[in-house]
Amino acid sequence: MAQHQGATAGTVDACVRRIRAGQQTAAEAADQLIAELTEDELLWLLDGDTPIQAALKLMSRMKAGPVVGGAVARLGIPGIRFSDGPRGVIMGRSTAFPVTMARAATWDPALEREVGTAIGLETRAQGANYSAAVCVNLLRHPAWGRAQECYGEDPVLTGRMGVALTRGLRPHVMACVKHFALNSVENSRFKVDVTVDEHALHEVYLPHFRAVVAAGVDSVMSSYNSVNGRFLDVNKVLLTDVLRDEWGFEGFVTSDWVFGVHDAVGSLEAGLDVEMPLRLVRARGLPAAREDGRLPHPLVVRSAHRVLRTTLAHLATREQAEPSLEVVASPAHRALARRAATRAMVLLKNDPVGAAAILPLDASIGRLAVIGRLATEANIGDHGSSMVDPPSTSSPLDGLRAALPGIEISHLDGSHIAAAAEAAARADAAILVVGMDHRDEGERIQNDDADLSVLGFPFTLRPLRRVIGWLVRTRSQFGRGGDRATLTLHASDERLITAVAAANPRTAVVLIGGSALIVEAWRERVPAILHAWYPGMEGGRALADVLTGAAEPGGRLPVAIPTDPAHLPFFDAEARTITYDAWWGQRKLDRDGHPAAFPFGFGLGYTTFEHTLVDQRVGETDGTATVRVRNTGARVGSTVAQLYAVDTALERPVPQLVGFQRVDLDPGGEVTLDVALDLTPIRQRDPRTRLWTRRPGSWGILVATHSPSVFDDVAPLAAPSA
Repeated sequence: MAQHQGATAGTVDACVRRIRAGQQTAAEAADQLIAELTEDELLWLLDGDTPIQAALKLMSRMKAGPVVGGAVARLGIPGIRFSDGPRGVIMGRSTAFPVTMARAATWDPALEREVGTAIGLETRAQGANYSAAVCVNLLRHPAWGRAQECYGEDPVLTGRMGVALTRGLRPHVMACVKHFALNSVENSRFKVDVTVDEHALHEVYLPHFRAVVAAGVDSVMSSYNSVNGRFLDVNKVLLTDVLRDEWGFEGFVTSDWVFGVHDAVGSLEAGLDVEMPLRLVRARGLPAAREDGRLPHPLVVRSAHRVLRTTLAHLATREQAEPSLEVVASPAHRALARRAATRAMVLLKNDPVGAAAILPLDASIGRLAVIGRLATEANIGDHGSSMVDPPSTSSPLDGLRAALPGIEISHLDGSHIAAAAEAAARADAAILVVGMDHRDEGERIQNDDADLSVLGFPFTLRPLRRVIGWLVRTRSQFGRGGDRATLTLHASDERLITAVAAANPRTAVVLIGGSALIVEAWRERVPAILHAWYPGMEGGRALADVLTGAAEPGGRLPVAIPTDPAHLPFFDAEARTITYDAWWGQRKLDRDGHPAAFPFGFGLGYTTFEHTLVDQRVGETDGTATVRVRNTGARVGSTVAQLYAVDTALERPVPQLVGFQRVDLDPGGEVTLDVALDLTPIRQRDPRTRLWTRRPGSWGILVATHSPSVFDDVAPLAAPSA
């Protein structure tokens, strides 16, 4: 091990004190530390501290505490102390928030910043200083197994939410954004090569990464896949030419885990600073390359400096008060998880049955049938690297029984359809809980594309690799995961819905899942559909809040739900090559003339709103729209004022989200909002000059409650002000 003991321990603390006092910059302090490091210690900074022998115990290590890379005790260098965390801290028994996709459905950056603060506090309290919670990969197709870890299909929504989470994390831990870039297929993630042109790359798949970099994110994690023929660890175009030279990123880049580095020296040259989490490719390759002259010393110093400068700047500027372990899954954080879950649930349909809509449930009901195998499951998300183990959970059935103690509630798992229909017929209303779980979608821990021989002997032995693969498939806690085989519910769920709805017209369907679910086979049979996503540890109580009307369903779709999977981009979960163009999601539906079943941004509430565009002021890159919002209904509620730019010269206009703001109002309440605009979606980049200009067209702007299909109220977009 390359750590040495000596009299200079605590040097980092001294540097931090000088930085705080303004006597030294973080860059100067990094130079000072590098001057004191041995050659072996410099190389030690460039990969994880975990030995290869511990590879099979990584998940248990991640649960037990931070996974460390580059710690040098002699100089007090803490190293990168990693914890994952898209839906909460994976260490210990932490708060399990709704998954990222669910939080995207809140359209509430202020709430997301609160979640980031909570995750940052819980991460730091458990010994980590680095959180990989910020996942901003764009959802190109809802079959992606890890769709639940992203913010949906829109670059502006994704960027705003990713920035908010980053700003919440950074007062307590270094924030890492992932997976850079074009990572949106799971089964072939280790091998797939994504071909993309300059237009789609910079104007569709990277703007949200750039927004998070501009917000000051400390680190970027590269993805497994290759882009335009180069794996990301050796992709100088993305890691250096774009990320550093064009965007000005000054932090450090780490690899995705275990299989994310293909070339020890080549990855350093391309701009990847740290291999995580094992002493693996670099530990084997860099010392020999140093000895034979293939590894220039300045290349090592460059990456070491980035890591140390970023770490020192974080230590000098973070909140100085150390959080105690009492913040972990504290009552305040549980309440936040519950609030986020209610804000995320999207009411897709709520037709009247008789005199009133079925939701919220009528207070006069005496018997309620709760049906479905998922009704008794907390179902907080996939079982991959983002899995959180909270101290308690709440299932839909738990939540409803707690919220409705005076009502007779029966539960059937739905395995016997006739019995489920009979129970529904006896009830005053029926709640069906159906959808997905970790066996249907998520990170695929066991993947045939993962070449275990990279771990060295004895993993080079084919029989051992076969045994390990079998053990992971059959004995692990992670489940199958991977990309979804279908965008519809299971056939058994669809048969159950048909039977229960026929038995009781007052049937509401609750959908569980990480992305869009196509509901065409049965949506006309039921009056109410609520998408609850994977709602976190407080999900059952939050669901009961929404179903009973204690809270309203605050969510708006971060994805479009099509009527037919054929209307979406081509998707092959096993592809070795794929081309990504600029047409996906709602934009592809609009261009091709296919109405969505439920458009991007859609969501009903328990009241109604009126939105009016009052004024607009725009510059080259951004601007402000003034919007008047009024609650025209009879109860308190919330809405999201959504601003869309549209080229009215097109035969089929394709609206582009350029701004949004959530607002809560009392009945009859009215407010005038100034909504910040991001005009990136209507701008284009010249690949030669790297300069951005407004895209030609007759651009207008309108306010809507979801992605519009009627453009009667479009106002001409103002010319950029000087």
